Amino acid sequence: MTGEIFRDAWGIPHLRADGVRELARAQGRVTALDRAWQLEVERHRAQGTSASFLGADSLPWDRFVRRTRLDDTARRCFAELERRDPETAQWVRAYVDGVNEGLDEGARRTPEFARTGLAPGRWEPWTPLGVWLGIHILFAGFPAKLWREQVVRHLGADAVALFAADGPGTSGSNGWLVSGERTVTGHAIIAGDPHRFIEDPGVYQQIHLSCPEFDVVGLAVPGVPGIAHFGHTGTVAWAITNAMADYQDLYRERLRRTGAGVEALDPDGVWRRAARHTEFVEVAGEEPVEVEVIETARGPVVIGGPE
Repeated sequence: MTGEIFRDAWGIPHLRADGVRELARAQGRVTALDRAWQLEVERHRAQGTSASFLGADSLPWDRFVRRTRLDDTARRCFAELERRDPETAQWVRAYVDGVNEGLDEGARRTPEFARTGLAPGRWEPWTPLGVWLGIHILFAGFPAKLWREQVVRHLGADAVALFAADGPGTSGSNGWLVSGERTVTGHAIIAGDPHRFIEDPGVYQQIHLSCPEFDVVGLAVPGVPGIAHFGHTGTVAWAITNAMADYQDLYRERLRRTGAGVEALDPDGVWRRAARHTEFVEVAGEEPVEVEVIETARGPVVIGGPE
């Protein structure tokens, strides 16, 4: 790897490399050194295997991830990325190579591994996509849709408003761009709102990435290459605000069991075979838990089943 790593007085890594891929590899490695436990927790969460070392409290999440087929989605997305944009796919691969290079050393520095008996695993090229999906899958608000659907089914549509705890019309977020004409320093201010809890370690990692193609300082998401949400180049800055956008469609399926498996009623009134298989979730200190995974032409069944 052609590059160098410098840490300032606050331990923030400043990375410099001869090219984009070399820089991505360095970013992956330094992230594994600094955030090994966080990386492995997020990888297991994306795979639906976190209960294997965190215990039964993580089982509901693992079951949800298995049923939504999050890891499979990440694999398919990466395969499509390789087909459509091989250069970006190689950039992601370089980051993963760096993570794998640094994980063992990072794990030796991190007491949580010894405490839980977890051994660092191996990252696959699609793992960063899985981590990204795992972090953001609940930001679309589909659990609220499921809740409202239950209220309508049992109490009627008029009852939905009774459960609006924050009152009508208050949901939203904010993003700010202030001209230098309105600031004390004379410089513009951009501010976003990522809607994150106070976490330890934090969901972000402050880092400086420099190569001939770009020079950027910002907040990276550990497990994902580059700087996506907050950053600046000295002349250009960006910030995000999570909008809780409505970008997921939910369908109430009609399912039935047959001798050959599970069928779903399609909109044309024809019962058609749904894809079905069984997975087992390992749970620390307990027996494995069986999870039935069903997928219709509309997508995976995230809650409920033929019964």
